[in-house]
This record gives sequence, structure tokens and C-alpha cells, in this order.
Amino acid sequence: MTHVSVLPAAARVAPTWLARYRAVRAQSQALCAPLLPEDTVVQPMLDVSPPKWHLAHTTWFWETFLLKEYAHDYQLFHPDYAYLFNSYYNSLGSRVNRADRGTLSRPALADVMAYRAHVDAALAQLLTERRDLPPLFFELLELGLQHEQQHQELLATDIKYILSTSPLAPEYLPAAGLPVNEAAGTVPAAWLPVPGGVHRVGFQENGFCFDNELAAHDVLLAPFELQNRLVTNAEYQAFIEAGGYRDFRYWMGEGWDLAQAQGWEAPLYWVRHADGWHRFTHHGMQAVVAEAPVTHISFYEADAYANWAGARLLTEFEWEAAARHFGATTSAGTWLESNLFDPQPLPADADPAQCHQLLGDCWEWTYSAYHAYPGYARAAGALGEYNGKFMVNQLVLRGGSCATPENHIRVSYRNFFHADKRWQFTGIRLAR
Repeated sequence: MTHVSVLPAAARVAPTWLARYRAVRAQSQALCAPLLPEDTVVQPMLDVSPPKWHLAHTTWFWETFLLKEYAHDYQLFHPDYAYLFNSYYNSLGSRVNRADRGTLSRPALADVMAYRAHVDAALAQLLTERRDLPPLFFELLELGLQHEQQHQELLATDIKYILSTSPLAPEYLPAAGLPVNEAAGTVPAAWLPVPGGVHRVGFQENGFCFDNELAAHDVLLAPFELQNRLVTNAEYQAFIEAGGYRDFRYWMGEGWDLAQAQGWEAPLYWVRHADGWHRFTHHGMQAVVAEAPVTHISFYEADAYANWAGARLLTEFEWEAAARHFGATTSAGTWLESNLFDPQPLPADADPAQCHQLLGDCWEWTYSAYHAYPGYARAAGALGEYNGKFMVNQLVLRGGSCATPENHIRVSYRNFFHADKRWQFTGIRLAR
């Protein structure tokens, strides 16, 4: 399920946990505040869930795993909500099919917000009135906070996709009045060496991690090099203009077939106008910023670009070894908290102390299958379904993105998606 270091008594003080809980819950609602109620019901593809569903599902999680277990006098808000808002936990019974979440016109958004208020009040009462809560409760509380932060990233990306499918290309928020991300110029690409040898990967710090980051273990790596920044829009546009989407030699067979069948000719959200390439953003259609990292590409596109550029993608172990070698921290990245209503990656900073865009801005596709680490053991019960059952036919991504909450990420964090997925802030780093 999770790993949490032994919690000292001071860490179990109710006001501290309650303040964190309220801040996380408020951020989810803030992300949805600019939407119309009609926007919160839409599900234009299987990977995207309606914002209303996200708001309800994260609330169901608290109700199911904490309040029903530890608040002995807790009253369910609605007996049918467990069926409506369970995501994929077979251990907890039947549920609405994932593809049918967009059919849930009821309950109304106002009812979902009332559900959130009901659960928030009960959780606050539990934290402030109970003095005998066991350590396991606080492990579940931490997991619940991390779980809701995962859904905040999904909210940011799902909202973008939902609005992009409207012929009106509506703005999530108008760009006027928001900070302008001025590009200072492209940092020249350079190759950074990382020594070979035995490198330790996996969670090695104190505090929380997901079970898929365990257990820390040694890997043997040959010496390698990686670029000092992410691939930019301008560099990827050169691949487009050179016919990269029309030349099968750069592509995996499965990716080539998919790109031809889907008519891909550029990253998701890119549209060619008379005056050049534009892309759909949270603020409607905007000109592509040449210096910014390219985003919203599949693994197949990332791999094809790397082949065209005479390079390759990192493995997840190379990525983590490099991040530890260069002392990557979150201080330099673009994150959800600092950019709540303007999630887009910024151009790289020329200062090497900025850790080469290894954390933040874009998730980086790696050439590593999402498998269990040696010694991995799936937790018993429903929470054993959190990660373990997805460890097949997916690839690992590293580093976080501009839609990731900053205090949610760490060097050992393993994200995972199927090779064709494009709606997340996914980018490219070259290696050799």
C-alpha cells in the first residue's frame, strides 16, 4: 500500500493534519471553480473522467477508507455513492463502468459539493475529537492526501482535454491578468555525463512513498550521457517539418500504425494556422512558444523523435541515477501550486544549479516497462489494488510536470501510462 516512517507523537497532532487536509481539499475545488456546471459532466474519451466525478471519487475515498472504519457514528451521505464513485476497487463491489462516468448527470454538482462538505466536517470532527487513533489511521490519511493530489493533476489535464473538444475552443480562464511566461531564449543543448557502475534506486528517504517505489535496490549501469534540458517545441517542430510523421523508419511498427490511423502530424493540441503552429491551452488557442518544452506526446512520438535526432530515451534507472547525481530538487521546476490556473512548462533556466529540468515542467517518457521492483509485495485488501494490478503493458515516466503538486513528487516517484497516451504533460529528454 504505502510506506510511512514511524510517526512521532508531534506528527499526529490534529491541527497539523487538519490544516493539510483542508488545504488539499480546497485546491481540488479551486481547480474546478472556473468551470460551468455543464463542463463538469463531460467525458470525451475513456482516459478522461468528468471533473464532477473526480470531486466525488476523492470524497468517496475518505469516506470508505477512513470514516467508515474509524468514525463509529458516521452516517453515509448517500447509500448509492459507493457504486457511483468507486474507481477500480474490485474488493469493494460493483461500480459504474469507467467509460460511462460521463452519463452521470445525477447527482448534480451541487449535491457532490454537499457530499464533500459532509465528509469534510466528519473528518475534521474525527481528527479533533479522537485521541486514540492508531498509526494505521495516519498512514491512510497520508495516502488519502497523496491520492487527492494525484487527482488534482488529472483534473488539470482532464479539464484541458474536455474544453479542447468543444468547437468553441473555450478558455478555462482568460489569459488577461495572468502572469506572462516570458521566454528568455533557448538554453543551448549540451550532453551531461553520468558515471557508470552500481547505482541505488528506489525510495531511500524518510516519509511517504507509494508501494511501487519499494524496495530500494542496486542496478548496474554503463556510463551514459543525457541532455541538459528537455526537448523544445522548436526542436520538435524541426522533426515535423523534416517529415518525421511521414517516415516509418523512425517509428516502432505499432506506433507507426497508430499515428497513420489517427492522422497524427504534430503533438496533441497543435493546430497549423496560416501564421504558424498554435496549440490549445487552458486559455484557448495560443501560438506555440518555441523555447518551451514540447508536451502532450506519446511514447511512440518521443521514441521516433529520439531516433530521428540520433539519440535515445533514458531508462527509468538512468533517469533516477542522473537525478541523484545532479542533486535534482523541486525548487526550480514549474508546479501546480505556483501556477494553479496557468499550467504550462517554462523554458529551461540557463543556470546549471536549476538541475536541468529533471523535476517539474514535463513528465519524461523512459524506455522502461512498468514492473514491480525486486521484493515487491502487494498489500492485502482493497488498497492492494492501488498500484500492483497495473504493472503490465505500460511504460514508466519520471520527474513530474507543471500540473503536479510540488509537495507530491520525489526523485523515486514512478508514474506510468500506456505508450499511446498524450493528454498528460509528457515530454522528451534525449540520452546516448
